[in-house]
Amino acid sequence: MFAELPTPPQDPILGLAKLFAQDRADNKVDLGIGVYKDERGEVPILRSVKQAESWLAAHQKSKSYLSSIGNPDFNRLIGELVLGAESDALRRSQTIQTPGGTGALRVAADLLHKLRPHRRIFIPSRTWANHQPLFLAAGLEVVPYPYYDVTRGELQFEAVLAALAEMTREDVLLLHGCCQNPTGADFDSAQWRAIAELLVRTGAVPLVDLAYQGFAVGLREDAAAVALLASRLPELLVASSCSKNFALYRERVGALTVIGAREADAATARAHALIVARTNYSMPPDHGAAIVACILGSDPLRGEWEQELRAMRERIKAMRVQLVANLEAHGARDLQFLAHQRGMFALLGLSAQAVEALRIRHHVYITGSGRINVAGLTPDNVARVAAAIAAVRDG
Repeated sequence: MFAELPTPPQDPILGLAKLFAQDRADNKVDLGIGVYKDERGEVPILRSVKQAESWLAAHQKSKSYLSSIGNPDFNRLIGELVLGAESDALRRSQTIQTPGGTGALRVAADLLHKLRPHRRIFIPSRTWANHQPLFLAAGLEVVPYPYYDVTRGELQFEAVLAALAEMTREDVLLLHGCCQNPTGADFDSAQWRAIAELLVRTGAVPLVDLAYQGFAVGLREDAAAVALLASRLPELLVASSCSKNFALYRERVGALTVIGAREADAATARAHALIVARTNYSMPPDHGAAIVACILGSDPLRGEWEQELRAMRERIKAMRVQLVANLEAHGARDLQFLAHQRGMFALLGLSAQAVEALRIRHHVYITGSGRINVAGLTPDNVARVAAAIAAVRDG
């Protein structure tokens, strides 16, 4: 039967990584894959992570199974990180550990389909490549909604509200938390309030994809939208990830938090989510979750981690400013919005031909959509990258 299989399309990100690896140029620049890189262009292991691993190596007594719920200390601490330790919503929530944020999304999708087999999920038209196939594979009907004007570099918020007005209480709304959308454009506080009001009116259930907490303004500020939704709505799901803010990409550390109208409702929802988890992957890997629990449970380690996270956030902001300054030096004044957006990602609005020219002529690798990872810029390459972008836009 394998001989009859057609060749599947290559994953665009993995394909780009393969091309980058094959490029022999000394000055090549990878702005494709979404990982944080330091000023040397390396993906670092945080000092706080190294210290937590050393502590675990010395004190962890067993590698036995935990359960489908995962690491209980991790779950408690992630719930507090997402909702706030003093939040009323925390008392009516339950968190389970998952294999990365993607695992949390898939558990949420399967749970939602189990509860309402004919649910629709509204997702932004500008989103990650795995979102639509993930929700379709879970059996949900996917309805894209407008999100971003690439030409003007801004949100299409009135169009967002108009498209979402047709939702009903049977529907789910996928919302990107801070810095998660590949455009680099987040809702502001007034827009989040408008989204909350719309959800109250329609009765739709929000699913927040929160993978970059701490990358925009700060840990609590970046979760303010979740707190707002939890205060206004009876039910909410949050898929969170520690891949980015702890730089634990390969450890696959994520969580799904469910908030119910009552504590008992959240407990029941968690029980059903655990059935989904058991039939998908049985139990999540523990090492990364144990690292995160160790850091969040120790005041000194948490303080050091928060300093490292702040440094990552500030470096990305500085690279945005430097990129725009260098682009303006080449006459590209229409990309000033890049300096005011947040997080690791931005859309340049380049054509497919320009993206190819950037790769072939300048050895600068970005995705076919024109999305760049700003964290791939460094003080040593930002001027050359800006000159290359200006050259392909003009040519």
